[in-house]
Amino acid sequence: MAGRLSRMTWVDVVVAAAVLVLLYLALRVGQGTTVRFSTGQDAGVDTDPARLPYDAARSLLRMFAALVLSVVFTFAYAYAAAKSRRLERILIPALDILQSVPVLAFLTVAVTGFIALFPGSMLGLEFAAIFAIFTSQAWNMTFGFYYSLTSLPRELDELSRSFRFTRWMRFWKVEVPAGIIGLVWNGMMSFGGGWFFLVASEAISVNNQKYALPGVGSYAGAAITDGDLGKVGWAIATMAVMVIAVNFLFWRPLTAWAERFKNEQSEATEIQRSVVLDFLRRSHWPELFGRLLRPVGRVLSRAGRLLGTDDRPLAFATTRQRTGDVAFAVVAGGLILWGLFDLGHYLYDSTGLGVFGEPLLLGLATLARVVVLVTVATLVWVPIGVKIGFSPKLTRVAQPVVQVLASFPANFLFPLVVWLLLKTGLSIDVGGILLMALGAQWYILFNTIAGAMAIPTDLREAMDDLGVHGWQRWRRLIIPGIFPAYVTGGITASGGAWNASIVAEVVTFGTTTLTATGLGAYIAQATERGDYPHLLAGVAVMSLYVVAVNRLFWRRLYRLAETRYSL
Repeated sequence: MAGRLSRMTWVDVVVAAAVLVLLYLALRVGQGTTVRFSTGQDAGVDTDPARLPYDAARSLLRMFAALVLSVVFTFAYAYAAAKSRRLERILIPALDILQSVPVLAFLTVAVTGFIALFPGSMLGLEFAAIFAIFTSQAWNMTFGFYYSLTSLPRELDELSRSFRFTRWMRFWKVEVPAGIIGLVWNGMMSFGGGWFFLVASEAISVNNQKYALPGVGSYAGAAITDGDLGKVGWAIATMAVMVIAVNFLFWRPLTAWAERFKNEQSEATEIQRSVVLDFLRRSHWPELFGRLLRPVGRVLSRAGRLLGTDDRPLAFATTRQRTGDVAFAVVAGGLILWGLFDLGHYLYDSTGLGVFGEPLLLGLATLARVVVLVTVATLVWVPIGVKIGFSPKLTRVAQPVVQVLASFPANFLFPLVVWLLLKTGLSIDVGGILLMALGAQWYILFNTIAGAMAIPTDLREAMDDLGVHGWQRWRRLIIPGIFPAYVTGGITASGGAWNASIVAEVVTFGTTTLTATGLGAYIAQATERGDYPHLLAGVAVMSLYVVAVNRLFWRRLYRLAETRYSL
């Protein structure tokens, strides 16, 4: 240890100082989360531009807290769904429903619950905001990691079984590395999804009661409500700086580091580079921490043996399997039916079952927007994503640009959208598609980039040697190679579009409000009024639409990806 410390260079000093500064800032900013708070106090937001650095730090703290929760949830949920056929039949449809539930619906429950859990403290609102951001991040990451677990390359699966890895070792040594590229890019996209709903998460309006937290989102929301274009501009500039800084210091090093886990037999001539990662590699701190944490790793490895070794057969006893499946289906089906019956009874007593009629019709209008959005996004962004994923040089340039675009909250564009729609006479029913695209199309682009990057270099070089170009190259290499990742992006883009309709179908700037005909506007208005029967009906109908589309269309593509297009 002393020898290691004596060899430390100025690089180690800079890294240690940077870590200490980050810890200090996190603790300093975190102090504001524990101040006293009363549900009846004024929810006004200080829009002095001098407060923006502090607001930005508070927003970043929430974003990274939600990201940590999303990663933990992704590992646990996706692993359970991928390893158990019985759980898969419940967890994956449940994930379809969860991604279709609007952030505002989660907020309605979360604000009430967390305020009751932390009475008189700002922590209640903080946890509610973090939970809302978590709900905008977790589903995409979980879908992507679930697919990587179910489509693990056969040679890696056989390797794990041959060496009789414990399930703990298989997870960390085989399964996580195999899915790390998609996980990083989906994490980056999910982080952008958190930015998209930042205004809704920090400036909360529930049951005619307004709550606000210090942050860039609430600052921008207050500036938009006041119609102050100058302060909206300050919020946009601050958001751009935050996104670029996070990309440079966090996501860019992660994507470059993930390249080491690419499954290929020959190394690419060009690889992704990161100035920050190269700097960290010159430091002795990673090696030092690795030595310090090695005993912990040994303890966890021994504990992992309790989970058993990876020597289970590929087939199971048919009779026991069927008996267990029937019992599981009866219990799970009974619980689901009980929940549906209880919901129907509540709505019947409140407004009658006719409350579902209007949202069912409005859902058709939103469905049409979602179909148009996904179709156009596929035609536009798949070729661009492939081009970016195949070129490390282009990736270095495009990644921060795409990250800024994907992270841009639709609310920030409301002044421009209102002006444009009023100037051109274009209906918000059409303009809403553009706002929905801001929150949904990037899932297709990011997953396409990740899929293209995961195509082994030796396959691409073989195609070059054989002279396969143009449509034949797309048909025999690119489409099969990116298809699984595209399906993941398509599912999350479709669900994200439904969620984004909550923000995109009601546009307000100053005293001007434009409302589209659709299910998103219906839910947004019910949330603001605190009309729980209509809110529940809208959320239930939206979940029904999303699950139906996923079951009838996207899941079939998922099975096709697993059986025919798995590398």
